[in-house]
Amino acid sequence: MSDARKKPATQAGAERVSNPDQDPIAPMVQELLRELGEDPTRDGLEQTPSRVSKALRFFTRGYQESPQEVLGEALFDVSYDEMVLVKDIEFYSLCEHHLLPFFGRVHVAYIPKGKVLGLSKIPRLVEIFARRLQVQERMTVNIAETLEELLEPRGVAVVVEAIHLCMMMRGVRQQNASAITSSIRGEFEKDPKTRAEFMDLLRFRRESFT
Repeated sequence: MSDARKKPATQAGAERVSNPDQDPIAPMVQELLRELGEDPTRDGLEQTPSRVSKALRFFTRGYQESPQEVLGEALFDVSYDEMVLVKDIEFYSLCEHHLLPFFGRVHVAYIPKGKVLGLSKIPRLVEIFARRLQVQERMTVNIAETLEELLEPRGVAVVVEAIHLCMMMRGVRQQNASAITSSIRGEFEKDPKTRAEFMDLLRFRRESFT
């Protein structure tokens, strides 16, 4: 079973969110503060373990959601066979290597074959995978795989553009570097004209409606 189709590993985290005072993450954060040389009982840090535990549960809530369950009710039989593109979907995630944020935009396109997905569900799909400990490459593939398996379309294309604080704050400390990943499948991979149309639409910038 692919990563995209795996069920959430545990529901324990979701249960603890409703009772944060018992969240085992909080005492771990308290001990971490001590190891860093801080006093976790001082005014500014007294509530930090609880705040961090709540934040981490929120940042990783995608583990508690199944893409198939979230998207399954938004599939519609429609005789439309041209490209559907939702671009500039903002996302925020945590790099699994250093637990530092990476964030940017996702562009998702597919060519239907009898079924379409409610447009608002595409950003929801991105959110589900972004709200897990991730690497950009895997997240890109997860989104494409899920759409391919759920819709069985003629083609899927996903492009992710992101900046990574693990590159900006530590290591090479590159302030202007960004990463672009893609997963191109079906007609987007086989037909150069379809792929070129997709790339042209990504470059297209229109005036705002407002």
